[in-house]
Amino acid sequence: MISRTNYRLLRDRLSRRLRALRRARELVPVSDRTARIAPGDILLFATLRNERIRLAWFLEYYRALGVGHFLFVDNASDDGTREQLAAEPDVSVWTTAASYKRARFGMDWINHLLTRFGHGHWTLTVDVDEFLVYPHCDARPLRALTDWLDASSIRALPAMLIDTYPKGPIDAEPYSEGRDPLEIAAWFDPGNYVIERNDHFRNLWIQGGPRARMFFADTPAHAPALNKIPLVKWRRGQVFVSSTHMLLPRGLNRVYDEWGGEKPAGALMHAKFLDTFTVKAREEMQRRQHYAASREYIVYEERLRETRDLWCEGSARFTGWSQLEAMGLISPGSWA
Repeated sequence: MISRTNYRLLRDRLSRRLRALRRARELVPVSDRTARIAPGDILLFATLRNERIRLAWFLEYYRALGVGHFLFVDNASDDGTREQLAAEPDVSVWTTAASYKRARFGMDWINHLLTRFGHGHWTLTVDVDEFLVYPHCDARPLRALTDWLDASSIRALPAMLIDTYPKGPIDAEPYSEGRDPLEIAAWFDPGNYVIERNDHFRNLWIQGGPRARMFFADTPAHAPALNKIPLVKWRRGQVFVSSTHMLLPRGLNRVYDEWGGEKPAGALMHAKFLDTFTVKAREEMQRRQHYAASREYIVYEERLRETRDLWCEGSARFTGWSQLEAMGLISPGSWA
């Protein structure tokens, strides 16, 4: 007999699947090359708006890791993002002018595309300022990791979001198209992270880093969540619940080992804080399309009037995956 909790979770999952199906009507194909997706391709899904300057490096980075096809939802960009994506041979792109907020901050659109195209594939769901780092990523492609995850019957890989930033004002050095943003935003907080367990969804909840330190020091409970599960072996019926913080069925969220030892974990290097961020924050504050009426961006705008420097004496310069492993921020698990 199904428990009351499991019944509620099942209803929640079905509701989200239906929402995604309804929101699919809002998506207009711009360039649909999904017929080129091969069995076994690793697929990347993302929602974006006005991110043209970031696209060249983002695509180069993930192609080098082994992504076979990219599926984007463009939310009414007016800076050439949509046109640039449409010209890429391994990209499919849909556009919509519908409300990002009403689509559960884009996840209804992504859940639909995952259901339609992701079944049976390893799928990577990220933002265009997030760069996956995992053990041995400098020598082993993503396919080597997913093959090992398959062989180990592991269906999802967690990755803590690690905010990166420059040393000095974030707008001191302009970012240029095609450049690795981590050459500028090369620093991060190696500590000050708080981890809790969410018993309802059975996932970890992580907060901290420079955003908690600089923007939410007085209200740490309001700091952004840093826990994500971006790499998932997708099956029809699965849905993301809140961004990529957690999924249903909730068994996919059990990405930690309760009985000792470690499961594999990566990191998402989050290169948000470049010179482009100030304009982006002001735009999103006015649009009010993000969580809690874009409260997070309102805080950013207010604090950035005082200082644009996130660096501190405890900051560490990012040097690679082995540094993160030594700090306990990622883990190979038993992947030798």
